[in-house]
Amino acid sequence: MNLLNLFKYFLKASKNSKAVVEPQLGFWNDLNNKCGSIKHEDGGLKNGGYEDVKNIGRPIGRPIGRPICVLAPMADVTDCAFRYVINKYGKPDVLWTEFVSADGLVRASPVGKKKLLADLKFEKEEKLIVAQLFGSNPKYMEEACKIVADLGYDGIDLNMGCPDKSIERQKAGASMMKNPKLAKEIIFAAKRGAPNIPITVKTRVGYNKDELDSWLRNILEASPAVVTIHARTRKEMSKVPADWNYVKRAVAIRNEFQKDLIVTGKQHTLIFGNGDVTSVADAYNKAEESEADGVMIGRGIFGNPWLFSALQKPITRNASGDFDVVQNEPSLEEKLNVMLEHTQKFQDELGGIKNFAVMKKHFKAYVNGFDGAKELRAELMETNNAEEVREVILRFLSKID
Repeated sequence: MNLLNLFKYFLKASKNSKAVVEPQLGFWNDLNNKCGSIKHEDGGLKNGGYEDVKNIGRPIGRPIGRPICVLAPMADVTDCAFRYVINKYGKPDVLWTEFVSADGLVRASPVGKKKLLADLKFEKEEKLIVAQLFGSNPKYMEEACKIVADLGYDGIDLNMGCPDKSIERQKAGASMMKNPKLAKEIIFAAKRGAPNIPITVKTRVGYNKDELDSWLRNILEASPAVVTIHARTRKEMSKVPADWNYVKRAVAIRNEFQKDLIVTGKQHTLIFGNGDVTSVADAYNKAEESEADGVMIGRGIFGNPWLFSALQKPITRNASGDFDVVQNEPSLEEKLNVMLEHTQKFQDELGGIKNFAVMKKHFKAYVNGFDGAKELRAELMETNNAEEVREVILRFLSKID
């Protein structure tokens, strides 16, 4: 190779190389270290991998501990009323809002904006809390993130995995996987709009097929604080079991991509897993197997505000070696009274903004697994307000006293 060709080779290589920028984790770094300081009864995990920075990329010197466990964002579910009961009876490490349109926050009429801001209502007791946004216009995303940051949120999450067709028609949600360049522009825009709080991403492993290697590397080039991997493709929706081998691969991709950050003890992107997590014990087991930094729990929380209470319990194992951590177990009367409390909070905070029918999916989740549940659900489906729900519940409880 002559000198001219050698010069061209190095010039091309320098243009193609991408410097790995250290992500700004903000509170996520503190939380990661805090959870890492919680000791297991046996002193560590089965595979011991959490001690080895070369294996999974944990910060050098980080104590053995548990994964970060957070509430998943769910449309028409994780509103302020739902988060109120979750936070009161089993606080997760971090709460998430339901997703909100970035375009809407910037462009909506005063009436429309009022409704969107209702989706972003939160109480100071809810911190730490992250707002999730979706959108495909970098300009509007930047402006929306500024609005959210000014509201006092601890972080902002970008939805790049929702399969809802109305969201995809806006080239947002799962549609982002079809346009990796735009996805990075959206992340950078969010960082410009909210430079003082961490930006995270929730996504899937691919659109119609497994595209995790290229898609995750593309996201990592924008250095988000956290990437949550829903362990299915968009095509699979939730019709097949979540495959946590994808999460394990995502950790390996992160470790390889951000190797220089990891081995020098710098902050690096955290990888969370999501999909089919039914309990805190299940979260611990899935995190151990996948080596994920955190776990996001969604459907497992339906009708069970006590789920995250297990985070405060000792970390123990059963005879087979799996984690065995139990949550607080309410009586039937306690469960129905919390459902009523949830309903009243929904009416007080969101009455006139959201349809009361939203609560009925929660009734189905709360009311099951006991004698008379079917009949009670049928009665609750006919209610139109918290007062009617109270009458139905009190009448049912009077029969079982």
